[in-house]
Amino acid sequence: MRQLIAGNWKMFGLTAEAVAIATPLLEAGALTRDLLVCPPATQIALVSRLLAGSPVAVGGQDCHTETHGAHTGDISAPMLRDAGASYVILGHSERRQNHGETDSLVRAKTLAAVAAGLTPIVCVGESAEERQAGWETAVVGKQLNGSLPDDFAGIVAYEPVWAIGTGRTATEGDVAAMHLFIRQALVRRFGPAGEAMPILYGGSVRPSNAASLLAVPHVGGALVGGASLKASDFLDIARA
Repeated sequence: MRQLIAGNWKMFGLTAEAVAIATPLLEAGALTRDLLVCPPATQIALVSRLLAGSPVAVGGQDCHTETHGAHTGDISAPMLRDAGASYVILGHSERRQNHGETDSLVRAKTLAAVAAGLTPIVCVGESAEERQAGWETAVVGKQLNGSLPDDFAGIVAYEPVWAIGTGRTATEGDVAAMHLFIRQALVRRFGPAGEAMPILYGGSVRPSNAASLLAVPHVGGALVGGASLKASDFLDIARA
């Protein structure tokens, strides 16, 4: 299975910046990994048009549980699809922390995404305090159980909260242990389908550490934050 390198632009990317980040991806040439960029909602349609006909997919960073309604400021999964997205990131730690998103809410959003024809990328991960207390597998196991619906067929992203945007990166041993734990949890719940579900690693992924992280067993790709805002770095990660 080809690994997926997904770029989460977060709240970055005015129009000129989005064009500058996305355009060089058209010249990427043949890669052995799949590419996905997730710009802010205001730029999804633009980036989708720029990358049309290329092998680079486009995704959103969040969606509402409902298809439409009186939800000021929200965006639905069908709206993302209509704008050109084919994936959506859900349950990112920044959504869980800053917006109080619960596992049950993430699960409802995942169901909405699938109903709209989007591939969900559901994020899980523990905080520094939880890891120091030895609770990392309990925390991630609870998130998996509560966030994934029974018929889940998407992507899981493991992002240790303490490594997101901090410059700290989990060791290869940390990543191997957690990805194995997640794989075993997916297989127990979903059977053979759980063996094939991609598990991305995210958390200060850079060109300098991408090769070693992507070589860890059960790592099905990377969810890249800051390094995805510079096309050359993003492509270097994909080529690592």
